[in-house]
Amino acid sequence: MNLWGRVDEDDIVRARNVLLASGRRTAREEVGAYRILAQVSPASYLPRLVKALLRMTYDTSSGRKHPASLALHEEAVAVARSIDPAETARADLLYEALDGCQRELYDLGRRAEGLAMRAEMLAIGRAQAEMSGAPAVRGLHTWASGLSEEGRYAEAADAMTELVAAILPDGFGSGSLAWSLVEWIAALHDAGRCDEALSAFGTLVTLEASEAANDRGSMACHLYTLIGYAQLLDTYGRGEQAATVRQEALALLTELADTGERKTWSGYQAAFWAVLLFFSGADSDRSLSGEPHPPLATAPGQWSPDVRRRYFESRDALREEVDALAPQATEHPDRHLAELVRLHRVLTVRSAVYWQHRTHLFAERVRALFDDGVGLARQLSLHDPEDGTRTLARILIDRSTFHVATHEFDAARDDFHQALSHLGEVD
Repeated sequence: MNLWGRVDEDDIVRARNVLLASGRRTAREEVGAYRILAQVSPASYLPRLVKALLRMTYDTSSGRKHPASLALHEEAVAVARSIDPAETARADLLYEALDGCQRELYDLGRRAEGLAMRAEMLAIGRAQAEMSGAPAVRGLHTWASGLSEEGRYAEAADAMTELVAAILPDGFGSGSLAWSLVEWIAALHDAGRCDEALSAFGTLVTLEASEAANDRGSMACHLYTLIGYAQLLDTYGRGEQAATVRQEALALLTELADTGERKTWSGYQAAFWAVLLFFSGADSDRSLSGEPHPPLATAPGQWSPDVRRRYFESRDALREEVDALAPQATEHPDRHLAELVRLHRVLTVRSAVYWQHRTHLFAERVRALFDDGVGLARQLSLHDPEDGTRTLARILIDRSTFHVATHEFDAARDDFHQALSHLGEVD
């Protein structure tokens, strides 16, 4: 296969001189040399050309993508495919090239092509798992995320079920188990597999409780899972069971307020909070229907670039919509206040996920949104004592989890106790 035209002896000599010369060579020079030498000795130089092309797609000195990034990724894929199938490095190189290319395609909104490359990545992963006997299939998570974004929920749930079945036996030793369990729960929920989603959430709660009890995991993450579990139980009409779980959460939160965490942990707890907040806020967020949207309970770094950009850029329009609706809600609360509360919660959740993903100083960016949301919900509870009071309880719980994420455990306990009081679950 000749991708670059004919070469002569002078070209070959110059290419070898580039690679042998002392001093630092540019990425462009390196790629040019490998393009020539790959035609002379493909077994030796095609793999090197793939890696060089992938390096060239991003300029580490400027922190910017190459203007021809997609073309370079596509060339890397073509080169990797041309490597002899008997070459042991071929599968890994092709997987890496496809991975970079699918991200570029998604960034440009060419989603069908991107998803097709994810399918090819999964096929590579399955072949490797079959040969090695490894239980987990590489590419399965990326494939599930792509399916979920397209609304293919049943297939996404099946993919996540397969992934969790492979890593669950290793417990938290696998490192990503808790995150995968949350994504599995969300996929089952999206697919309408309610009983399975609740069972999966119960598994997550049990595992987090064990980790916290043995000082292998944070109490805060155990608390987040209890609160999320109770919310999902409510969603499925299991109110009595949800109330019992909230009592357990209150006891744990009281312990946190009295003693704090038993150990010092890294900042992963706040990211875990944001993912579960994103999941719990989905019932309020109806504005993304009809277009690809982020897979529920998945960290923003796992979303496709175009979906991530659209989701976060929507915050400005949401802010304008909230501000425009506020005067109408003041004048006609019976007609507009409930919608204002809903939209404000959507804005709060999107902003919290955005800022937590970007900075550990997220609290100062979103604190006012949580406070304003509680204020609006209090107004709603006065105009609609039944539904409004339950909405107030839910938004107080949102703010309570925010306080936990910022280590303000006394304030978190106060909010949570107020929420349970509004629900009639405490005196």
